[in-house]
Amino acid sequence: MKISQILNNNVAVVKRGSNEVIVYSKGISFLKKVGDEIYPEEIQKTYVLDSHDKLEHFSYLLSNTKDEYLQIVNQIIEYGEEVLKEKMYDYLSLTLLDHIDFTIRRMKKGQFIGNPLSYQVKKFYPLHYQIGLFGMRLIQQYLSIDCPEDEGVAIALHFINIQSENKMEESIQVMDTVKDILAIIKYHFQKPFDENSINYVRLVTHIQYFAHRLVHNEWGEEQENEFYQQIYKSYPQAYYCVQKIRKYVKDVFKCDLLMMKKFI
Repeated sequence: MKISQILNNNVAVVKRGSNEVIVYSKGISFLKKVGDEIYPEEIQKTYVLDSHDKLEHFSYLLSNTKDEYLQIVNQIIEYGEEVLKEKMYDYLSLTLLDHIDFTIRRMKKGQFIGNPLSYQVKKFYPLHYQIGLFGMRLIQQYLSIDCPEDEGVAIALHFINIQSENKMEESIQVMDTVKDILAIIKYHFQKPFDENSINYVRLVTHIQYFAHRLVHNEWGEEQENEFYQQIYKSYPQAYYCVQKIRKYVKDVFKCDLLMMKKFI
C-alpha cells in the first residue's frame, strides 16, 4: 500500500485498491514520504470510512490531535467491543476522537457540562455506561484530569448511537419511553422498585424491547387468545396497569395495543 498523505509520525493515509484508508502504528510514517510503501505487518490499526468527507474530517483531526487521545479512543473502542460483543464501525473512532479532543480542551479550562440523559443511561444502558466509566478512567490515567461522571455518560451515548445506526433522536425517545412506562408501573402499584433485583433487570429489558418496537414503528396486531383472558381474571391489577400504559402509548405514539381491545 502506497502512502498518499502523511498525517504525523504515527498516522498515514494509504491507497488500498481504489480506496483510501487511514493506518496507525507507532512510528509508521517516520522518515517516510508520499509514494513510499507501507506493509500490512507494519500496521497496528486500519480505519475505513465510508465517504471522502469523513476521511478528510478524520485526517484533519488526527493531524491536529495528540497521539495520547487516539490511544484513549482505540482502547475505549476495544473495551466496548469486548463488553458489547459487537464490532463497532470505524466511524465511531471519528466521532469519539472529536468528542474527547473537545472534552479535554473544555475540562482543562474547568468547564464541566451536566448531561440531561445521565439518569436514563445509567439505569437503562448499564453496559454502555460501564464503557463510559472505563473511558473516563483512561482520561484520568493518561492526562491526570479529574472527570465528572457525566463525562462517562457522554462517552456511553456514542456507543448507544452507533448501535442505533447513529439515530440519536430515536435513542433518546427509547430511553424516555422506558422511563415513562416504569413510572406508570411504579405509581400504579405504589411500590418502589428494587433496582438491584433480577426481576427489575428483566422488566427493564422487556420494556426496552417494547419501546424499541414502538419507536421504530414495528408494532403489529397480536393474536388474541385465552391467555389474555386468563391474565385479566387472575391478575386484575396488572391488567389495569397495562390499560394505563396502553393510554400512554396511544397518546404518544398514536398506536393502539390491539391485543387488549376485547377487554375494554
